[in-house]
Amino acid sequence: MFPTIPNPHALVLLLVTAAALYLFSQDKIRLEITSLGLLSLLAVGFSVFPFEGVEPAGLFFGLGHEALISVCALMVLGQGIVVTGALEPVGRLLGRAWARLPFLSLFATLVVGAVLSAFVNNTPIVVLLLPILISACLRANASPTRVLMPMGFATLVGGMATTIGTSTNLLVVAVANDYGLERFGMFDFAVPAAIAGGIAILYLWLVAPRMLPERGIQLADSSTRLFDARITLSEASSVVGKTVEEATKAVGDGMRIIRIRRDDLSLYAGPHEVLRAGDRLRVRDTSTHLANFARAMKGTLQRRDSAGSDETPEGLAMAEVAVVGGSTLDRANLKSSSFLRDYELAVLALHRRGKDIWQPHEEIQDVVLVQGDVMLVQGPRNQIRRLKRNGEFLVLDATMELPRTRKAKVALAILTAVIVLAATGVMHIAVSAVFGALLMLATRCLRIGVAIRAISPAVFFVVAASLALGDALVKTGATQYLTDVFLFATAGATPTVILGALMMLLALLTNVVSNNAAAVIGTPIAIGIAVQLNLPPEPFVLAVLFGANMSFATPMAYKTNLLVMSAGGYRFSEFVRVGTPLTFLMWAVLTFLLASMYF
Repeated sequence: MFPTIPNPHALVLLLVTAAALYLFSQDKIRLEITSLGLLSLLAVGFSVFPFEGVEPAGLFFGLGHEALISVCALMVLGQGIVVTGALEPVGRLLGRAWARLPFLSLFATLVVGAVLSAFVNNTPIVVLLLPILISACLRANASPTRVLMPMGFATLVGGMATTIGTSTNLLVVAVANDYGLERFGMFDFAVPAAIAGGIAILYLWLVAPRMLPERGIQLADSSTRLFDARITLSEASSVVGKTVEEATKAVGDGMRIIRIRRDDLSLYAGPHEVLRAGDRLRVRDTSTHLANFARAMKGTLQRRDSAGSDETPEGLAMAEVAVVGGSTLDRANLKSSSFLRDYELAVLALHRRGKDIWQPHEEIQDVVLVQGDVMLVQGPRNQIRRLKRNGEFLVLDATMELPRTRKAKVALAILTAVIVLAATGVMHIAVSAVFGALLMLATRCLRIGVAIRAISPAVFFVVAASLALGDALVKTGATQYLTDVFLFATAGATPTVILGALMMLLALLTNVVSNNAAAVIGTPIAIGIAVQLNLPPEPFVLAVLFGANMSFATPMAYKTNLLVMSAGGYRFSEFVRVGTPLTFLMWAVLTFLLASMYF
């Protein structure tokens, strides 16, 4: 018999949950705005329509929850590792190995990335390994596209092994403890994660590279990435006085003018529009073609620098710089940041996963940059080297120069102490991580501004809102209804099938919506399923944890996927092609292992 429709509060809450999950999947609306809106809606809704057991002000408990505190502190620790270059020796060792034995070095890189990601947020690991792999492939005249995605996936696989491997793990463990389960230790589920991870790494080493195209990435010369840029026409330009159609034919190479900026007006680039001196043409193409277009038209490919000058010196180096989480450009624009002034670089163009990077009325300095955006910059070579040594930016070039400071050993010692104290039970991870973050600041491994930027507002508010939503779902009976529906749909199935169905459901959700939101909602459902089936709850909670970490099938499923996508110039379909088999492989192995261990 199909479960009875729940009470009105639970029913409305289920509709709100569906709407929230949909909004979480939309790139056009920032996650922090959706999350804060959800949190406010819940508090106001239960104030106007009270429900016994739900205190409106109490829904803000997530802002001080131990899981959120741990997540934020670990973000700060990870940023300290990046900025100080604490993992630089590992990078150097891998770089030397790639020069000699590239096939075996790929395997070593995958293993190293997975192991490190079990203890450190995988973002700094990806930031460390991307330039090493790109450099090694370019020097060996190999295709970086065949190794970058497998490396990124290996770090996601490794993050499943410990309670601190990902923010999702911390949330699932904390929420399960809130509902009465004994707290998982740091390595309590390391065995099934390691076995499944080992099989996944073999797939990423031997199979995945053959499923990816052999696409060259000639950085700073002929990148396959498409950049948005503007070319300024002078009086001497060869296309002044010509129509857009005539100019396009004269320049060749398939040039397409998207819009024309004339004085303060943004004009549609119709074929009969006559070009004038001073026009700024918005063009989208590869970095090489953009430079060719500018030369052919006798125009200037440039952007205004911090001093407002339009002159770009000749004979300078070009490089591609990816925006990473925690940098001064993450969720900021060039106008408000000190990037141009500090590094004396001109930003020529921008790339964002094939989307329109700026609006017609904007200048390039006005565009709010996000993680994964790539800037085409030009400037003195020493400034580009300085930018790379900074550790706050990901410079995609053919050198293996990595950041390294005298604070690297201190940062590594602090992180090691945090892990040991938490693993041995001397301190709760929230306590040791916060203390470690304090030590990072006290020893000047991190500046306070960098530490604050390391805490992602999106993750912060998603976690807080998800905890409030999960609590409201439980107290109104909505979670019980979802549990009943799930058991009705799987009626008559064996515990193993039910376990596998739950894990697959979470794997599907995490590739579309926030993995943290999916994990928080899924954990009480997992416990409810176990209670009704009179089975141990641990395997079902772990099914939620593992499923919510399978962010392989889409580039937007996890933030490092976006970095890898930008660096490798991957298409959406290529993530689906490689990530979907990996998801099914991990799902099958983990379902079998958990069933064997607990049933």
